[in-house]
Amino acid sequence: MTGVILRRLVQLPLIVGTVFLLTLALAWGIPGNPLENPEGRRPPPEIAEAMKTQYNMDSFWDFAASYVDRASGVRWLSGRLTGEHRRRDAGAIASGLAPPERFVFDLGPSLQYRDRNVNEIIAGSLPVSATLGIAAILIALVVGLGAGVVGALRPNSFADVATLTLALVGISTPTFVAGTLLLLLFSVLLPIFPVASWGSPRDIVLPAITLSLPFAAYIARLTRVGMIEALSSDYVRTARAKGLPERTVILKHALKNAFLPVLSYLGPATALAMTGSFVVERVFTVPGLGQHFVSAVQNKDLFLIMGIVIVFATMLILFNLAVDVLYRWVDPRIA
Repeated sequence: MTGVILRRLVQLPLIVGTVFLLTLALAWGIPGNPLENPEGRRPPPEIAEAMKTQYNMDSFWDFAASYVDRASGVRWLSGRLTGEHRRRDAGAIASGLAPPERFVFDLGPSLQYRDRNVNEIIAGSLPVSATLGIAAILIALVVGLGAGVVGALRPNSFADVATLTLALVGISTPTFVAGTLLLLLFSVLLPIFPVASWGSPRDIVLPAITLSLPFAAYIARLTRVGMIEALSSDYVRTARAKGLPERTVILKHALKNAFLPVLSYLGPATALAMTGSFVVERVFTVPGLGQHFVSAVQNKDLFLIMGIVIVFATMLILFNLAVDVLYRWVDPRIA
C-alpha cells in the first residue's frame, strides 16, 4: 500500500508537467494578444511591457520555465532563503504591478480580471464546482446503484429493459440538451426552481441532476454487469444455502464485489464532476471553474487557463490514488 502511494506521488509532477506543456502549447497558439483584448484588462502600454518582462511572455520556453518556477513554489522558497523576494516586491511595486510573492504556489495574475489573480479566482470558484460535483456524484451513486441492482435481480424483465434504456438515454443525451429541458420544465412551465441563481440549496438541484445523468448511467451499467456475475458465483450460492436473508446476500456479499468496477470508475468521474462541467455551468450560470475556463480560453488568459488545468490534473491523479487505496481496502486480495 505504501509503495503504491509513493509511486503515484512520484508520478504526479511528471504527469502534471506533461499536461502543462501540452496545454500551454495549445493555449499559446490561440490567435490574439491577451494584453490587447478589448474584453480583457487592457493595461496601459507601460504596464503591459512590464508584465511581458516580468512573466517572460515573449518566449514560449521562457514563459513555461518562469511559470513552473513560480507555480511549483521553487521561486517562493528560494526568495525566502536568499531575501530576493523583498527586491522583487519592491521592483514590481515600482513598475505598478502587484507583489508577485503573495502565494507559495503562485499561479500568476489574470489577464482578464482586473485586480484578481488566478489563485484568488480558483479559491473562489473551486468550492462552487466541488459542491456541484459532490452533489452530482451522490445522486449518480444512488440512482445508478439502485437501477443496476434492480436490473440484475430480474434480467431481461421489464424493469431490466427499462433501466438499460434509461441508461442508454442518459449516456447519449448531451448535457446541454438535458439541462435546457430541465430548465424549461421545472423553471419555466413549472416554476419550482430558480433560474440563473446560486446561493441556496434549491439552486443546486437542477444542475446537479443534469451533471449526474451520464455518471448515473455508467454506474447503472457497471453495477448490473457486476451484480449478474456476482449472483451466479459460488460464494453467493453458499450464502443462500446457509439460510442468510436475501437482503444480506445481495447487499453484503454480491454488491460488495460488484461495486469494485464502480469504484474504479469513481476516481476520474469524481475529479471531472468536482472540477466542474463547462456546459452545465454555462447553461445554469453556475459561478464555478467551468465558467472561468471558457472565458479564459475566449480571452487567451494564459495564466487562468494553466492554473485551472493544473488544478484539474492534480485532482485527477489524487482521486485515482484514493481509488487505488480504497480498492485494496475493499478487496485485500488485490496486490
